[in-house]
Amino acid sequence: MAEQHTPRSLIVSLYGAYGRGPDESPMPVAALIRLLGGLGVDAPSVRSSVSRLKRRGLLLPRRTADGAAGYALSEDARRLLDDGDRRIYARTEPKLSDGWVLAVFSVPEAERHKRHLLRSRLARLGFGTAAPGVWIAPARLYEETRNALERLELSTYVDLFRGEHLGYAATAEAAARWWDLPAIAGLHEEFLAVHEPVLRSWRTAPGGPEDAYRAYLLVLDSWRRLPYADPVLPAELLPHDWPGRRSAEVFAALHELLWDRGAEFVRPFVSGTP
Repeated sequence: MAEQHTPRSLIVSLYGAYGRGPDESPMPVAALIRLLGGLGVDAPSVRSSVSRLKRRGLLLPRRTADGAAGYALSEDARRLLDDGDRRIYARTEPKLSDGWVLAVFSVPEAERHKRHLLRSRLARLGFGTAAPGVWIAPARLYEETRNALERLELSTYVDLFRGEHLGYAATAEAAARWWDLPAIAGLHEEFLAVHEPVLRSWRTAPGGPEDAYRAYLLVLDSWRRLPYADPVLPAELLPHDWPGRRSAEVFAALHELLWDRGAEFVRPFVSGTP
C-alpha cells in the first residue's frame, strides 16, 4: 500500500520535529501554511486540519510575540509528543527478561462503544491479543499505557499486571499468535522501499536545508506510525531476517543526516523572520 501523508498528520509531525521550542512559543499560521505548502498541502487544507486539531484540544490559538495569529501545543498534545519521542527515537534493544504488561478489561454491554475505543487504543499502543479481554505488550509500555487510559477516562474498566510468560507454548510461538508479525514486517518493508533510496541519495549527493526539511518531515511522518504498530519484541521472538531492525537503522541515519539541516530552513519561519 502506498504511503499516505495527510495534512493533519504532517502538521503533527511538523510540531513534533520543530514546534517544541523551550519557550513554548506558538507557531505562526503563516509559517504552517508556508511549511506545509512545500510538501504540496494547500492553505485551505492546512486551515481545515488545524481546526480539527483545535477541536480535539491538541492546538490552542495564541498570538506570537509580534502579534501574529498562531497555534501552540496544548499540554495533552505536548505529553503525547513526548511519549511518542520515547518510541520514535528509541535505540535500546529490548530483553525478554524485561517481562510483559497485561491489560485485562471488562466493559458493560451498555457502554460497548468504550469497548471498541479501548481495543483500538490498546492496539495503537502496540498490544497484542492473548485472549478475549486480555491484551499483552512488552513491560516497558506500562507507563505510556497507564497515561493513555487515564487520559481517555478508560482506566476504570482495566486492570494492569506485570509478569513473565511461563508456558505452555514457547514464548516465540505464543508471540506469533499474539501479534500479526507478517503484517508488521510488511509495514517495515514498505518503509524501506520508500526511504532506503532516500538515505542512499543523501549520502551520495546531499541537498540544501529546504530539501532536508521536506525529506525529514516525510520520513518522520512515515516512521512515527511504525513504533506503535510494531511492539518491538526481543530478537529471540522474531524471525532472523526481521526487517524492523533495518528500518530502524534507516530512520536513525536519516534523522542524523537531515534534522539539523532541516531546522536551518524551518527556524526563520517559526521565529517569524523568514
